[in-house]
Amino acid sequence: MLFWKKKKKIGLALGGGAVFGAAHIGVLKAVEELKIPVSFIAGTSIGAMVSAFYAFGVGLPELEKIAKDLRWLDISGLTLSEFGLLSNKKLGELLGEKIGDVELSQSKIPLAMVATDITTGERVVLKDGKLAPAVMASTCIPGIFKPVEIGDRLLVDGGIVENVPLSPLHELGADYVIAVDLNANHKYKKPENIIEVLLNSFHFALQTTARLQTEDADLLIQPDLSEFNRIDLNQVEELIEAGYAEAMRVLKDIDKRLREK
Repeated sequence: MLFWKKKKKIGLALGGGAVFGAAHIGVLKAVEELKIPVSFIAGTSIGAMVSAFYAFGVGLPELEKIAKDLRWLDISGLTLSEFGLLSNKKLGELLGEKIGDVELSQSKIPLAMVATDITTGERVVLKDGKLAPAVMASTCIPGIFKPVEIGDRLLVDGGIVENVPLSPLHELGADYVIAVDLNANHKYKKPENIIEVLLNSFHFALQTTARLQTEDADLLIQPDLSEFNRIDLNQVEELIEAGYAEAMRVLKDIDKRLREK
């Protein structure tokens, strides 16, 4: 893969998409198989969770096992807060169990994640401080999860401001950005519960801005996840395969075209 060897600072942006985040594991599998060197990684929402595990050296077999074993009750619990139905504190505990009580700056691959200040609407890029609260903040879907307090900020899901986190990678120093958008090809179905109502509403609001933001990517991977359910955790294996297949197709195609020039 001569093309990738010429690119010294490749950044990988993993976007949000709830359970669809399992497709990111398939993308990472393709990246590793093709020996594409990732210098920086950034994540938003579920992309923040996957990027955290990967940046701290959790291998793909272990990451796949974590994804397959995961249940909503493992990452959330009821809260008495007036700000959300659930708390994602258990997600922070899972990160502590698998990675430890670590700082973002300790990652093996330089890592950033995006959250939203729910008071001001500002984009907040998290590159320092404790890992677990940062991931909890970036994955904190408003209305479902209680906001996460970091410093003097009240933070929620970064998808509101940047669902596919390209800008943090440029800030870190990437000169070529591969972006993964999990929502581009999704077909929405009639919701069956309040969680699906809230998730659909949230992701409708993200679609237009995400399209504009991903135009700045050097390479865009958009797996077709139209037939998958956004909250069904029993489809992880199929989502991983969908992410892998599309990543291999796109990455091999760009390399072939550049070789032919």
